[in-house]
Amino acid sequence: MGSQLGNAGLMLVNTLVNIYIFLLMLRFLLQASRADYYNPISQSVVRVTQPAVRPFQGFLGPVMGRFDLATLATGFVIKAISIVVILQVAGFGMPPVGGVAIGTLAALANAILKIYFFALIVMIILSWVAPSASHPGALLVMQLVEPIMAPVRRVIPPLGMIDLSPIFVFIAISLIDGIVVTSLTRAAGIAGALVGL
Repeated sequence: MGSQLGNAGLMLVNTLVNIYIFLLMLRFLLQASRADYYNPISQSVVRVTQPAVRPFQGFLGPVMGRFDLATLATGFVIKAISIVVILQVAGFGMPPVGGVAIGTLAALANAILKIYFFALIVMIILSWVAPSASHPGALLVMQLVEPIMAPVRRVIPPLGMIDLSPIFVFIAISLIDGIVVTSLTRAAGIAGALVGL
């Protein structure tokens, strides 16, 4: 009974860490897509993640003004430490460093793909029920997905009122998740068990 409670506690800790990684990757993607920094949701994400990101900002800044390396490094370090600690507490001993690094990369990639997946679903629903919504959340979703939708729309233009581009983006997300993230998760060994929500 005690070991089951312990395992449940470790899984809860892993879930909380993954939610925080999700927020860090959301911050990274919002900056990469040049979303409105002063949007209340953007401000909330920055406020929640800033204490962890601040130590890395002294020596890691944005690349090309868009890609926030400090946020990526924060996510990497937090996830790697959580994998080592959870596996140590669970009695698996010290996992291989390579496995931890690969599992951490898989977790970051998984979070990014999940953000885009959910943002696309919200975008599609909004396009049906409130195409000209001015809610801060709706505006942020549109700004977040536009950098990945615009190149696809150039190749597959809308057919009248029907926009098929989200279907192709969903397929790309599924392929990347199924091939890249799954391969990384397998290659990570025991650390791969702690990837994703």
